[in-house]
Amino acid sequence: MKLDIIGDVHGCLNELKQLFGELGYFLEEGIYIHPDDRVPVFVGDITDRGPYSIETIRLVYRMVVAQDKAKYVPGNHCNKLYRYFLGNKVQLKHGLETTVAEYKALPEDEQEIVRSQFMELYEKAPLYLTLQDVVVAHAGIKESYIGRTDKKVKSFVLYGDTTGKFDEEGRPIRRDWAKHYQGNRWIVYGHTPVMEPRTIKRTINIDTGCVFGNKLSAFRLPEEKKVSVPSQQPFLAEKFRSFD
Repeated sequence: MKLDIIGDVHGCLNELKQLFGELGYFLEEGIYIHPDDRVPVFVGDITDRGPYSIETIRLVYRMVVAQDKAKYVPGNHCNKLYRYFLGNKVQLKHGLETTVAEYKALPEDEQEIVRSQFMELYEKAPLYLTLQDVVVAHAGIKESYIGRTDKKVKSFVLYGDTTGKFDEEGRPIRRDWAKHYQGNRWIVYGHTPVMEPRTIKRTINIDTGCVFGNKLSAFRLPEEKKVSVPSQQPFLAEKFRSFD
């Protein structure tokens, strides 16, 4: 199976369409298809902050659920939107407010369709994907966690290796788990925005902060090739994580 693993889209639909073009996909009956039967894999956080979260939900639903031409794992923003659609009390901040504003602007019948589609997408998704010699997990995964789906693993996969502490800007401080990974399988993840895809051992972070004005990236396997397109959003340098 030939894979194109796509970083955090966050409602940046135009950039996603451009990335599909760069990767050689063409639009057919409302979804993107590759002539070489490549499979797109969304690494989570398809909504929030960007301008077209609802249309991104519709596209990903068509590709993953309706047509079975792509794969998807949820991110922390996906989890929060799912809880909102369940009717749970969640705070409308950190980008969720943009998705909810788009959602509430729809006619009620369309709201129900979008809600139903996203909930089906989320509920049918695995916590993380194990495909051939690659594991796709939104915020990454420790080698010892692969095969598990308990509460501790779910927290790690959605939020990363958190310490419970926060930096001066209120962002959670996370341990750099990738430095300690010793496995042979690729771990492909996103969640933490970086200026360039960050490869360490056989892990790669492909969240290159499209919604913060940098670029949208994909990692191709088995070629181990990185492909990116520039963002159309305002650049916010303070949103990017630097590593020692």
